[in-house]
Amino acid sequence: MDKLYQKNELTFAIIWIVIYVVAMSLADMFSAMIGIEKVLTAPIAIGISVFLIVWIIKKGLGEKYGLTKGKIDIVRYLFFIPLILMVSVNFWGGVALNFSPLETVLFVISMLGVGFMEEIIFRGFLFKALLKDNLKMAIIISSVTFGIGHVINLINGADLVPTLLQICYAIAGGFMFTIIFYKSGTLIPCIVAHSLINATSAFEGQTSLTLNIITAVVLTVVSVGYAIWLWKGIKTDDNQNIKV
Repeated sequence: MDKLYQKNELTFAIIWIVIYVVAMSLADMFSAMIGIEKVLTAPIAIGISVFLIVWIIKKGLGEKYGLTKGKIDIVRYLFFIPLILMVSVNFWGGVALNFSPLETVLFVISMLGVGFMEEIIFRGFLFKALLKDNLKMAIIISSVTFGIGHVINLINGADLVPTLLQICYAIAGGFMFTIIFYKSGTLIPCIVAHSLINATSAFEGQTSLTLNIITAVVLTVVSVGYAIWLWKGIKTDDNQNIKV
């Protein structure tokens, strides 16, 4: 793993994307076969997340991949209110207990792990590898790749229209998270928001096509608008640290 990383960071990132997608998809499939939602997915998500944290810290890459507090002027970041709004989205249709108590715990654990892994892999590994060559392309490719990656949900049984809507706002969300990381130097706000959005879906209330469309539009507008605000309103130096 170390040799691959040192040889080609982009290849390293792509391999991790494949590992993540295959591992989580197989874990979900076998969990369904066992009959307990996320029973295998949760421990695998924890295992991969812990492995990534330990490897990043051991290699002294915590600052590079945003596992630091960074330099944030909370006022300039609008107190992260747009992120708080996004976390609330799963409750717009009400609150419900969609799984058994055990499955709810496993689902929440799995989704917290997914939020962490996706931020580290797409915003960390992939974005940083691409950033060496071209900033704009790094932002576009990491955001679009992250969004399109949600097509895997179709293979896992998700409906077509909601998945297409999810892909659209995931691309916008990926764009926003990338800008936050680039401007602040920390991935922690992205990890927290992403993980909570995923985890609270366990308690999502009633949904409909209309609500799905409204949700997609709001999330897309908020994500893109917030990203543009940060891009234009916050200057960075050559080391990508905020000038305050």
